[in-house]
Amino acid sequence: MVVKFPILDSPRPTEREAAPIAPRARTPKPPWLKVKAPGGGRYEEIRRRLEGLDLWTVCQEAQCPNIGECWSGGTATIMLMGGTCTRGCRFCAVTTGKPAPLDPREPYHAAAAVVAMGVDYIVLTSVNRDDLEDGGAGHFAACVRELKRLQPEILVEVLIPDFQGRMQGVEAIVDAGADVVAHNVETTRALTRRVRDVRATYDQSLAVLAHIHEYGKGRGRDGRDVLAKSSIMLGLGEPDEDVRQTLVDLRAVGCDVVTFGQYLRPSEKHLQVVEFVTPEAFERWADEARALGFLYVASGPLVRSSYRAGELFLAGHLGRAHAPETP
Repeated sequence: MVVKFPILDSPRPTEREAAPIAPRARTPKPPWLKVKAPGGGRYEEIRRRLEGLDLWTVCQEAQCPNIGECWSGGTATIMLMGGTCTRGCRFCAVTTGKPAPLDPREPYHAAAAVVAMGVDYIVLTSVNRDDLEDGGAGHFAACVRELKRLQPEILVEVLIPDFQGRMQGVEAIVDAGADVVAHNVETTRALTRRVRDVRATYDQSLAVLAHIHEYGKGRGRDGRDVLAKSSIMLGLGEPDEDVRQTLVDLRAVGCDVVTFGQYLRPSEKHLQVVEFVTPEAFERWADEARALGFLYVASGPLVRSSYRAGELFLAGHLGRAHAPETP
C-alpha cells in the first residue's frame, strides 16, 4: 500500500525548471578543499580492524575527505544492499542498473563486522532499491535490530532513500531502534529536476522527513524523539533565496539537523560545478540555519551528510530542551 504524502500547510512556491548550466572550463580546486592525510590512534585501530572484514565502508570507497576526522571520533558509514542503484541522479557516481538480489545474511554479517570495528556510532545507508516492494526498508530494519542486539549502546543513524513515498518503510526503521533517520533533500526545489532522478521529487523528500518527525516522537532511546536529518549540496548554481527557502521548508516539516557541503563533480559525465563556495559563505548558511531553530548544523566545503554524525546526535539531543519549537 502506498501512503499518500501529508499535505504541507505552508504555501508552496510554483516549481520552475532550473536554467541550463552553461559549460565552463575546468578550474582547479581552491586550497580549502585540501585535507591532511588521515592518521592517529583511533583511526589506525579502526583501519586495522577492517582488514579482513567483508564490509564496504562509504568512508573508504567514496574516498571521503573526512575519514580521518570521523574515524578518530569513532564514527563510520557503511553501504548496504549492494553497489548498483536503480536511479540515475546526475550528481552521484554510483552505478545505475539492475541490482543483485538481497543477501539475507547481510544484516547479521554487517552487524558483526560493525561491532568488530569498535565504533561508537554507525551510519547505515544504501543505494535506491526501487526493484524491491518495500524499497529495502525491511532489510535496513533487520540490520538495525542486529546491531542493537549485538551492541545495545551503539548509536545508529540510517540514511534512507524515499521508498517511493511508502511511509511504512520509515516506520519499520524507527521501530527497529534507529536513533537518527536521515533523508537528503540534496538541492533546492528549482534544481531538483536537473540534479536528481525524476522519481526523486522535492515534495516527496519533504513528506518523508515530515513522517520521520511525526512518527519518531517519543519512539527513540529512553523515550526521546528520533532525530530527523537532511543535507544540502551547494555549488550547483542555486540562488541564495532558494537555499533560504529550502531551510524554511525543512524546518516546517520538523527536520532537526541539517548539513551543508560542496558539490564535487565525480566524473565528466556528471553535472559541472558552477561555484566553489567559500568557507565564509558556508558559515553564513550555518548561522541562518541555527537562527531558524535547527538543533545542530554542520556546514563546510568538505562536510558530507554523515559528517561527525555522533557529535550531531549528542548535540541535537542535549540542545533539544533549549531549541525553539518547529514552526
